[in-house]
Amino acid sequence: MAGVRRVIPLTLGWVDLPRHVLVRDDSDEQVRVPVPGVLLQSDGGWLLLDTGFNTALITDAALRRRFHRYPALRPVIPGPGEPLAEALDKAGVDIADIHAVAVSHLHWDHAGGLRHFAGRVPVHAQRAELEFATQPGPVPERRGMFRVDYDDPRIDWRVADGDAEIAPGVTAIATPGHTPGHQSFVVDLDGDDSGGYVFAFDAANTLDGCEREVPGGLINATLEQGAEQIRRLKRLAAERRYQLIPGHDPVAWPKLTADLAD
Repeated sequence: MAGVRRVIPLTLGWVDLPRHVLVRDDSDEQVRVPVPGVLLQSDGGWLLLDTGFNTALITDAALRRRFHRYPALRPVIPGPGEPLAEALDKAGVDIADIHAVAVSHLHWDHAGGLRHFAGRVPVHAQRAELEFATQPGPVPERRGMFRVDYDDPRIDWRVADGDAEIAPGVTAIATPGHTPGHQSFVVDLDGDDSGGYVFAFDAANTLDGCEREVPGGLINATLEQGAEQIRRLKRLAAERRYQLIPGHDPVAWPKLTADLAD
């Protein structure tokens, strides 16, 4: 079966935050971590994994006070323009060539760019994620999910209940814990013995968290449940001899970007 022919990691910004948000421990050290996106080229065109910030909620002073009111969690935009547009331009990919989008989860640093795709292409997510994120009341926003990012009737949701192939060579792996419907992705590269990647996203934020099997923030899950998702991803990567890529590691993500640069 044909797999993915090209992988382009995108850095869609950064977030300054306490280390204990990434790996559950007692450290209050402030760190700057990348906001990841991934372009995958396979049959049918380009698939985008995650979409970064909603920049309007950051650049507009009133909206920033409304949505980003915690000084310990500070979004950082990488350039003067729209981060996703700038990243795509740098990669040489036109947004019109993206035929589908998949979101690992609906936190503000992953789902903020969905507005660019409303009414245009299918968007893959887990049913449990949508159900949690669209429940009435303040709970989703208190958990970092901003309804303005994703509650748009024009979005063509393609929901899954567990693991699902979403494109040739790309399988969404249900990894609930960080959020109720978080999903990671296994990417099979095209060609015999070509290898691949397991993109953990926020099921495992850092290399250290992967090694020690310690998750970051969790919603309606225990530390052991979060750790089991990391163990599952490690098993998948080991069985296939694929590289496991954590979601917000300040060293691993730039290294991957450099390794895959043309």
